[in-house]
Amino acid sequence: MTNAGQIVAAFRDMAATKSLTPDEMNDLIKDGILAGLQKIFGPNVRAEIEIHEETGEFEIIVLKRVVEEVEDSAAEIPLERARWDDPTFEVGDVMEIPVDFGEFGRNAVMATKQRIVQRVREGERQRVREEFEDRVGELLSGEVQQIERGKIVVMLNRAKDAEAIIPWKEQNPRERFRQGDPIRAVLKKVDETPRGPRLILSRGDPEFVESLFKLEVPEIYQGIVEIRAKAREVGGRTKIAVSSRDDSIDPVGACVGLKGSRVQAVVSELGGERIDIVPWHPDPEVFARRALAPARVSKVISDSTRQVITAIVDEDQLSLAIGRNGQNVRLASQLIGWQIDLYGSREWLERGADAALFREPETDAYETSDFPLSELEIPANGLAALEAAGYSTFLEIIDLERSDFVQIEGLDEETADALMAIIDELTVIEVEPQESGTADAEEERESPAGEGETEATQEPSEEEGEVEPADGKKTEEGEPAG
Repeated sequence: MTNAGQIVAAFRDMAATKSLTPDEMNDLIKDGILAGLQKIFGPNVRAEIEIHEETGEFEIIVLKRVVEEVEDSAAEIPLERARWDDPTFEVGDVMEIPVDFGEFGRNAVMATKQRIVQRVREGERQRVREEFEDRVGELLSGEVQQIERGKIVVMLNRAKDAEAIIPWKEQNPRERFRQGDPIRAVLKKVDETPRGPRLILSRGDPEFVESLFKLEVPEIYQGIVEIRAKAREVGGRTKIAVSSRDDSIDPVGACVGLKGSRVQAVVSELGGERIDIVPWHPDPEVFARRALAPARVSKVISDSTRQVITAIVDEDQLSLAIGRNGQNVRLASQLIGWQIDLYGSREWLERGADAALFREPETDAYETSDFPLSELEIPANGLAALEAAGYSTFLEIIDLERSDFVQIEGLDEETADALMAIIDELTVIEVEPQESGTADAEEERESPAGEGETEATQEPSEEEGEVEPADGKKTEEGEPAG
């Protein structure tokens, strides 16, 4: 019996540092002592090791089988030697040999230490692997530990033993960090290396922007507002498309926040990178119009077979649609997942397009904003009948005729007439321009709310989903096509 209170206390301190349970620590100690016994007796030694938590003592007993002729000294003992201690031993019996820890030489002690350290490291690696392999895409925070050869080594707040780095290609070139600076990044992947798992973090991936919005916008975190698509050029511009599961919540307004507070927090984290927030739409043509914001698109033609969008804009909107070095149209193409061919109105007409075809989109520019039927002046019984029939929004009834309403159970003819009057009132009727009244017709076709954007209390820049840098300047440099 050996009093190893100081040794056990040291092991317990290490267990607390490495977040090990008492059972895990006891297993490590037993495995380490077994490694020391293997140095003394041989690789096949068998032993019983017991640790007394109350007294801080542990006892070691080596087990050897009694044989006539020894073939393995680590596990066997000759009958003659066994009978020195007890004459009653017979071949096949097991002899228990107590061993004092003080008998461990330098080599045995070093073997014990190395085995415990190795097991602790293996346990740490396994815990890191299990903790982070399912957290890819999650936002992590930590502190810059050092910067070496362009990569940033990060010490994570909740996993200080994990090896985490931000490679150069995953950084924002506009940002500079120093040792000790707090830092946030998204977990991109978990790499396996000879030294264990390595966490690859990123501040340049579009997922980083999405994670920041989840942090700043409660509606996104709760799943009410969803980021349907995203495209990013690090340090320059990001475009995201959002939609809402609740018709009463404006997804763009939720992301922008009161006076732009939410999106400005994201912009600050990105070092002033510009962000365009646009409402998502299932129709590629409508989505393309919105994705090219802040430019206003006059005409959109889609080719679903080749997944190509042809967009025509007025000459004064061309540089804005292209963006600096083609950035705006390039990001818009990535956002919708289709190729966008962009033309100015002059170039489009020079290519032989019909002028009337070009002017036609003035009516197409209207994008109806859907809204609940409860916002209309419909009697309560009529509203209940419509909801029972599966109609809850204006766009769901806009194409119905009076006869369709009359056939709905619970709707009388008077309510049907009222519904038809509401639809007529809210439907834009195209007016053919006459020579004597062209200006009036053109005024009639203008949409005060812009391209499909619902009028709201937001500023125009918020309505387009465009966020300006913190200095408040609203400029957009572009290059002519070609």
